[in-house]
Amino acid sequence: MGLVSGACFAELGHDVTIIDIDPAKVQAINEKRSPIYEIGLEEQLKHHVESRLRASVEYDSVVSADIIFICVGTPQKSDGSANLSYIESASVLIGAARKDIPAYCVVVVKSTVPPGTTENIVRPGILQSAQKTVGEIGFAMNPEFLREGRAIEDFMHPDRIVIGSTDDRAFDCLAEVYHDLDAPVIRTSTTAAEMIKYTSNAFLATKISFSNEIGNICKKLGIDVYEVMSGVGLDHRIGQQFLNAGVGFGGSCFPKDVSSLISLAKTFGEDPHILKAVMEVNEKQPNRLIKLLCARIGNFSGKKIAVLGLAFKDNTDDIRDSKAIPVIQELLQRGARVAAYDPMAIPNMRRIFPSLEYFGSAAEALNDADACLVMTEWPEFGKINKEFERMKTRVIIEGRRILTYDDVEGICW
Repeated sequence: MGLVSGACFAELGHDVTIIDIDPAKVQAINEKRSPIYEIGLEEQLKHHVESRLRASVEYDSVVSADIIFICVGTPQKSDGSANLSYIESASVLIGAARKDIPAYCVVVVKSTVPPGTTENIVRPGILQSAQKTVGEIGFAMNPEFLREGRAIEDFMHPDRIVIGSTDDRAFDCLAEVYHDLDAPVIRTSTTAAEMIKYTSNAFLATKISFSNEIGNICKKLGIDVYEVMSGVGLDHRIGQQFLNAGVGFGGSCFPKDVSSLISLAKTFGEDPHILKAVMEVNEKQPNRLIKLLCARIGNFSGKKIAVLGLAFKDNTDDIRDSKAIPVIQELLQRGARVAAYDPMAIPNMRRIFPSLEYFGSAAEALNDADACLVMTEWPEFGKINKEFERMKTRVIIEGRRILTYDDVEGICW
């Protein structure tokens, strides 16, 4: 999110410095190489690095910055709540860098954080570290709504720009940064802006789990859930996005953000039944894939199972909370040989499963396989046809609906 935002701000004509603690990532950016896979990102780096965009491990650029965006991670803790230690650390370092600087600047939280974080952690942390008073530094909360794999498109063509601030000067400065984007600017309090981000992700996750539950029912009734949800999605009150039934959601946002919202609710004595059900359906969905496979081929021991797709979704190399992970774990525990392929995510998955059999193409992974599980909706999988003839037995089950091959079965259809 930070790298995409920085590159897009440079595209909008701003002078941008990206700060990261990882020297390897900083070096890659300054060499115009993207450390992550994101459509169009490397092209932007090649266009803007050395002119409007640079990266550094130092906080020197904070001294002269007009606006400082905090884009650090807020990973999930063991109790489901958000880990805000990186937010706290960044706040102290930003404040220290601005200590002797009289010029006004605006500090903007872009990270997904629980309501109250900007006001109760970031603002006092920076003011204390900088030895400043209210008004010398402005504060705002500006959540991002970027889909991995399509983040640049989403940044440059947003549905809305949310700016949370009680300070008119800070709001005006931040709104000006987005001046060239054609989107409504929503002004809220910082806490409302923080809650908008959580609520957006929780609602989208709810649509997915709801669709999966309907898909599970349709599977028993012999109904094509995609026909059902296509008809449902045409209702303008519902919309067609995030209604694709399948193996469940993953990634860096939905699982942790819903869990964090559940944890937050509990601290105030609320029991969020719907949100808990969203997570429960999502956690159980991969097991349905395993049960379906077991019903088709029996004992897994010694059998070769091709797993196509390791990233949590297409057009990314991100495997965080990928549904392929629990599926592969279960297959290995039951003695299966797993033949894995993904266009982009193999290096990342290799860190979790270093001894897995990885292949350079879907065709190679399918060779002599007893079954195939499709876990990610990569467009190239939709073109697989004769490659399935390499399999020993053609048991093909989709966790995402992408195949055009006739002899396949879906987890929910």
